[in-house]
Parts: sequence; structure tokens; C-alpha cells
Amino acid sequence: MAISEDNSGLFPIFILTMLTLLVVPCTIIKLCRAASKKAKAVSCQCSVCSRSVKYDKSIFKKILSVSTWSNLILLLSWIMIGVLVDYVNHLDHEIEVFNPFNILGLQFGASDSEIKKAYRRLAVQYHPDKNPDPDAHKYFVESISKAYQALTDPISREHFVKYGHPDGQQGFKMGIALPHFLLNIKGSSGGILLLCIVGVCILLPLVAAALHLLKLRNYTVNNVRIPTIASYYMYMKPSLSPSKLMEVYVKCMEYLEIPIYWTEAECLKKIFTLVRSELNVDLRNIKQELAKFFKHHPALVKAELLVQVHLTRQTEALSPRLQKDFKRMMEPAPRLLNELMKIAVVIRPDLEHGWLRSAISVMEFSQSIIQAVPLSARKATSAYPEGYASFLQLPHFNDSVVKKIARKKVKTLQEFRDMKTEDRAELLSQTAGFSAAEIQDIEAVLDIMPSVTFEISFGTEGDEGIQEDDIVTLQGRVTLKRANGLTRVLPHAPLYPFPKEEYWWLILADESSNRVWYWQRLSFMGDRVENGSRLVKGRFLTLCEGNYDLTWYLLCDSWIGCDKKKKVKVKVKVVKRARGVSEEGPVLEEGEDVEEEIEEEEDDEGYDTEYSKHEGKAVASSSALDDEIKKIQSYLAGF
Repeated sequence: MAISEDNSGLFPIFILTMLTLLVVPCTIIKLCRAASKKAKAVSCQCSVCSRSVKYDKSIFKKILSVSTWSNLILLLSWIMIGVLVDYVNHLDHEIEVFNPFNILGLQFGASDSEIKKAYRRLAVQYHPDKNPDPDAHKYFVESISKAYQALTDPISREHFVKYGHPDGQQGFKMGIALPHFLLNIKGSSGGILLLCIVGVCILLPLVAAALHLLKLRNYTVNNVRIPTIASYYMYMKPSLSPSKLMEVYVKCMEYLEIPIYWTEAECLKKIFTLVRSELNVDLRNIKQELAKFFKHHPALVKAELLVQVHLTRQTEALSPRLQKDFKRMMEPAPRLLNELMKIAVVIRPDLEHGWLRSAISVMEFSQSIIQAVPLSARKATSAYPEGYASFLQLPHFNDSVVKKIARKKVKTLQEFRDMKTEDRAELLSQTAGFSAAEIQDIEAVLDIMPSVTFEISFGTEGDEGIQEDDIVTLQGRVTLKRANGLTRVLPHAPLYPFPKEEYWWLILADESSNRVWYWQRLSFMGDRVENGSRLVKGRFLTLCEGNYDLTWYLLCDSWIGCDKKKKVKVKVKVVKRARGVSEEGPVLEEGEDVEEEIEEEEDDEGYDTEYSKHEGKAVASSSALDDEIKKIQSYLAGF
């Protein structure tokens, strides 16, 4: 027999084992992901960014940065493991095999006289007549008496010496490490055991899988709602200006789900008055336009006004509740703009191409959001051929400073950057009245402002030239340089409330027909960048026969005035396939050559491609997308 056949003492060990099996792999995965993260980027060092809350280096801020739900749950799990380990090490009674010699305090093989003396000594201490303590009585009956009987009975003693148990050879027993009160519910221990097996081994994994699939069903890989993608696809047009793109951008489920309170009406009307010059309204009939504007969907009205108040840099006019909603809107903005850009450039099954002008507008809108620059500042005028928005992203610049600089014939950001440091400092101090510290801030931002160059070639295999429905392979390198020599730097964006990495969109398009042939999203924050240069490689299908003047665009989603545009020096004539020899090859511009082959680099890693024509068809023609479009239409129609 055993001292305790109750398995409830094993329950803490069972919980400790199961918890360890879950927590240890999760911790290893977390550590591996942290070790493989991108190299830490350097943030802007100007005084404006240093005062920004998002770059707060305090201990409290660092704690908050790692205080995610998953990290907190992992930390609590390790604390629970530590408590259970301590509890198991300090159990009041240990679960061990019945040993009568140890109970009587004797050495193995003690004589009969020694056994009797030990029994008498313990009887004086624990016998009920000598010790009224109930625990002493229980210990005397269940342990001391049984140990004495086992050693004084020759058969029991022989069994113990031979098999390690007074009752002889024991069979294999199996129990469940659950608390005793659960196993004694009217004899239903078998049902409890079955319930635990079904719950832990079947139901728990099924629930976890169902929750994961439910999230996948409602969100994209970039954590954007599926109805948002449907809405963007439905409202996207071939040629949208940034101001018209605002109406498409705010029609997302992330913004429609922000709660609306009637107490916000007065504050929103004040915001309308502040940003009325940026809205498409008749300023001569402001009262009628106000009433007309507020007849739209309340969530759309609120979202557009909050975006406009950010672009015009007047967020201090927001109430505390609207400030909270504003941050809630700005947090998913980069992801939403990324999906909006994909919708603009994705190949549509009915057109077999994306839309260039809408893609450029999305990038201009993204730059305005990150830099908090009004959309009206991007309009070209006689005084500012490229608009003056690019100047407003510099610290301490405003409309009046830009006008003063323009009088000195500095009308574009590139002209301002090309000036010598001494000449630029003299211009800023004498014309704009900036102090030495403010000039230093401007120079710090100019030092991290990127300049990009790229060389890309494309062609097909063989000597037949580019023919209709050929798969064209492109290959090249994009190089990013900054004045301070760094590559991984976060953009200067003090008014955007969250840290933001810069991304670049490489687009090959036909300007005249508004067609996007190829697109790819690039980042210089990863390990695949060498000395500021990264490989670009991809494929795309040619369109119908004809001559095409193509243009490469390299657009930044964070900086204004850093985009690059480069004409392809080749007019490609796409010819229909003949049965025998090919008809014609590429038609070249005068004085230009075309490479007939593109050597494959040994290392094919280090590049990302997003070019599939069939992917575009899948996105556009799926029945799930049609269902989501109908949901969006019915949702908006309800208001």
C-alpha cells in the first residue's frame, strides 16, 4: 500500500508542466523575432522632433513600448511558473513510496528488538492515550501501526524486501492530476477525466483556430479590414486629385466604427470654420455649405474634418475626446494608404492595367498626411512651379517664411538643397530671421532628407524581341543617399503622432494612357541593403501591340519633393507572335542601345516582387469582394 493514493498533490505539477510546454516555445519565438528584427533606425535629431512625444526616451515610455498584451501575458505566465515551482518545492508532504523502516526511524534490515523499541518510543509520543492531538492520532494509526505490522509480519516483511511493498508485487496504476474535490463528485471521476481530455486536447485548439480564422476572414495580412479594401476598390477612379482622394480615403471601416457623440457637433462646426478653405465648398455661402456638408454620413464628416485639421496643423483646437479619436485615426493611416496605393496600381481584369494618376495622388496624399501639409500647398503657381508644400516640411517654416525666400528666387526645395551651406545660412538668417539654433535644426533635417538614383533595364529571353503576351524581366538597383551618410533613418515628421518608416514605390507606367505596367514597394530599412543600394527585380506581362513611351517613377510615401521620374530611353514595339521567325524587335531611340539579355545574379534573394496579373484578377473578381462592396453600399445608404 501507499501513504497517499490521492493524486491531487500532483495537480500543481501538472499545471506547471502544461504551462511550461506553452510558455517556453512562445518565449523562444519572441526572442528569435526580436533578434531578427530590422536594424534600429535613427530618428530626426532636430529640436522639434526631440520635443515630440513619440520620441520620448523616458523609462516610462520604454516600458509602454514593450507593454503589449502578448508580452504582459508572457510575463504573467513566467511569474506563475515561478510561483508553482516554489510551491512544489515547499509541499507539506511529499508523495513517496511507503517505507516502514523510514517511518519507524530505523536502518534497513533492523532486528525485531530494534523494531519493537522504536515502536514503543513512537507510541509514547503519538498514541491517542498519550497525545490528544487528532493529527497525532491519525499519524499513529495510518503510519506507525501499519509500519509496525508490516515489519513484524514475516510475509509482509519478505514482500517488502523483495518487491518494495508489504502487499507484494504491485500492478501499474494511472490517475489524473486533478484536485481531489473534482474527482469525487458522486463517483463521476471518469466523466471529469473525459471532459478534461476533450477540453484540453480538442476544444481548446479548435477555439484558438476558430479565432485565428475569424481574424483572417475580417482582416488582410496588413491588418486592414476587408470591407475597407472593398470600399476603396469600389470608389477608386482612374484619375483622382489628392483633394478628391480624401473622399475615398475616409470611407473605411476603421473610421466608420469610431463612435459619434452629439456633444461633438459644436466642436466639429468650429473645425469646419477653421479648415473651410481646404474643403470643396463655396466660401461666399458658408452657412449653406455648412448645412450641406453636415448632411453627409456623420462618421465621414468627422473623419474628414479630423484629417483636415491635421493637415492645416490646428489640432490644438480639438477637444480631449476628439484628440483621442484623432490619434485612433492616425495610427492605421500608413496601412490604409498602403492598401489604397495597391488598389490604384493593381491590374484590373477589365482594363489589364492600373491607374498612374490615381497612384501619384495617393502618394501625394500620403506625404501630406505624414508631414501635416495642406493639400492646397501642393498646387503649382507662377511663384511656386512645384507648390510650396515641400518647404513646409522643414522645421520652423510657415507660409510667410516661404514667401520671403521666394523673393530671393528660391522657388523649389531642390534649389534650396543645392545651395551651399554658408549661402543657405545667410539666406535663412537675413531673409527669414532665423536664429542659429533654428538654422541648425533645418540643416539637421536636410542632412537626413533622401536622394535616390536608379538604373533598371528590362528585356526578354531570346533574340525575338518583346512580343505580345511576353513575360518581361526587369533588373536593376536603387540607391539611396543622405548627406549624413546614413541609410536607416526615420523621416522628419514631428506632427504625425506615431513613428513612421519611409517606403518607396517603384512604378513603370505609360503617362499618355495612364497605364501602370509594373509596381513594387521598396524599403531601405532591412538587411538586404548594402551601402544604401538594393536589388530590384521582377517580371510583368506586355500589353497589346503598339509603341510605348514608358516612364519610371520612384515615389516616397513620407517626404515631399524627393520623388524621381525617369523616362525610359527605349520605345518598345510589341509585335504579335508569328509562326516562324519573329517579325521585329524593340525599336530604339536614336543613339541608344538595348541589352538583349539580363544576367541572373547568383543570389536571387534580397528582392521583393508584386507583379502578377492573375493576382489582380483574383482581387477584383472574388465573390467575397463583391459581397463586401454590397455591405459598404448598404451601410452607407442607411445614413
